[in-house]
Amino acid sequence: MRAVGTVASPRARIYTEGWQSWSPTGWWTPDRPWPAPPAHDVEAAMRRRPGRPVPDGVLRGEGLVVVDPGDGGPVRVYGATDPEGEVPSLDVHVEPGHVTVHADGPVAVAEARDVAAAFAGFADAWAPAAGVAAPRPPAPRVWCSWYQYFEDVTAADVAENVRALDEHELPVDVVQLDDGWLRSTGERLAPRPEFGPVADLVAEIRASGRETGVWLAPFVVGAGSTVAREHPEWLVGDAGFNWGDRLVGLDLTHPGVRGLLTAAAERVRDLGVRYVKADFLYAGAVPGARHDRAASGTEAYRSGLRLLRELLGPDVYLVGCGAPILPSVGLVDAMRVSPDTFHEGAEDGSAGLRGRAPLEARAWQHGRLWANDPDCAVLRPQFALREEWDRVVTRFGGLRSFSDRVAGLDEWGLAAARRLLTDDPPAGPFPDDVVLAAVPR
Repeated sequence: MRAVGTVASPRARIYTEGWQSWSPTGWWTPDRPWPAPPAHDVEAAMRRRPGRPVPDGVLRGEGLVVVDPGDGGPVRVYGATDPEGEVPSLDVHVEPGHVTVHADGPVAVAEARDVAAAFAGFADAWAPAAGVAAPRPPAPRVWCSWYQYFEDVTAADVAENVRALDEHELPVDVVQLDDGWLRSTGERLAPRPEFGPVADLVAEIRASGRETGVWLAPFVVGAGSTVAREHPEWLVGDAGFNWGDRLVGLDLTHPGVRGLLTAAAERVRDLGVRYVKADFLYAGAVPGARHDRAASGTEAYRSGLRLLRELLGPDVYLVGCGAPILPSVGLVDAMRVSPDTFHEGAEDGSAGLRGRAPLEARAWQHGRLWANDPDCAVLRPQFALREEWDRVVTRFGGLRSFSDRVAGLDEWGLAAARRLLTDDPPAGPFPDDVVLAAVPR
């Protein structure tokens, strides 16, 4: 790595952009706890940038670091320059009285009068170069199956909630079948038999005046899956562990994998789906040997996401999740900018609001790069943090969704759902007070 700049200040405030949706992202100061190292290899593969460990005592930004000296002086921006190329890693060394930034690739260094202008300047350069279209389609209002039913969801569960949305006149545009409607990854989009008839459910959702959304994990397979067993030449490298199996990233430069993506997109379009949440996308960028030996992980990822975008077509609203942030700009309509609200076993709120810090820190991305997806509001009485999370999602969410059995909502929950769905977020960037909410005082 080479040094690209130094800021002299004992009170510096430092923003580091994480690699993907679930990576640590936010503002740090010399006396504020920094992100802890990954606890194990799975966390390193699924929450950080694989193959690029962070040295001890260093803050890491992937493609973007902002340093505010905290003394009224100009804010320094260190940013990647090429949306189609490799994203540089930036290491921030904090020493008494100054901050030095090192980079392993091309970086542009700019100054801004304040933090809000710093983010706007970077976005105004990156977004058009990455192909962000204007105007962007408005974010739909979504009911999602995940946080109520997890992987045990059935078509009957979803149909019950469609009828309940009508009964309570909740203005939902998209009914999303999240993880659980399909067999495990690497089974060529085969529905889970226990789920029930998908086509009939899609027809019922359409008859209600709504569109169907589906969850996919198109860039990853289980090591024990049919695709992995039949086509080991399509696999790249380790992508963590989930669904009881080791995960492996697909080679998005391989003609066979691109054919697999084509078949998946055709299946989705044949169902009449108009909303896709593409999850675990980081797997398309993991290190490893590829069919196109000249392509880096980032370049392979962007080529695969561009193909998926083209195959789905402009009338399908595409949401990225678990996705490399800067390489996804211009290719998705919305982006999850935080980890999951909770995992199974923490439905009572005991795990805290896991996604709050990165959601607030990434507020600058909304309306500039895409619509920020804060993850679902959870409004049922059993979730102890529902009121606090509702306030956060309402303020920082650019895509509004909730994930409860409608029949299980009490009076407060129904009122909160109606308010969430009718209080439209801005189509453009958030006001400065929202963008700056996460900056340490």
